Formats: sequence, structure tokens, C-alpha cells
Amino acid sequence: MNIKDLLPQDKAVSTAVLLRSEQATVTVIQILEGEQLKEHVTKVPALLICIIGEVVFENEKGMKESLLSGDYVSIAPMIKHWLNAITNSQLILFK
Repeated sequence: MNIKDLLPQDKAVSTAVLLRSEQATVTVIQILEGEQLKEHVTKVPALLICIIGEVVFENEKGMKESLLSGDYVSIAPMIKHWLNAITNSQLILFK
């Protein structure tokens, strides 16, 4: 199996749940070059790992972090945040 096979290759932003349990959810996210995962919040702490590509993570508190393959960012709950894809990118979100 390969993560890229879970997601449509022509959709600007797409997601697929890899694992869901009572304790956690693991989601793969794909964002195509030049596209944005729009502003949103999480109710629980989360960890976002870039596996392919380059994205810029930003939040309402002024944090701006460029993520390349292997980079990660911790996401605090109840803070608006968004992602901009510099290149075609795939990420894994742990909640």
C-alpha cells in the first residue's frame, strides 16, 4: 500500500483517515501546489508531519513555519491555523 493511492491526484485538498480509535485519529492530507487548507481549529492537541513536499503552516498568533519532508509542528487546540502548499505535498496529522 502507498499513501498516494488513498487520495485523488487532481483534487486541490484531500484527506483520508488512516486510523481511528477511541484514543486517536491519524489522517493523511494532500495539498496540491499553490493550494490552501483553509483556516480552521482543532479541539485537541495535534501533531502534523510533512512526508512529501513543502508547506507553510501559519496560525492566528503569528507563527509561520515552513515544513519540508520529515519536518513537523505541534498544533495547539482552539487556535486558528491554515496551510499553504508551496509544492505538491502530503502530510500526516495525529490527533
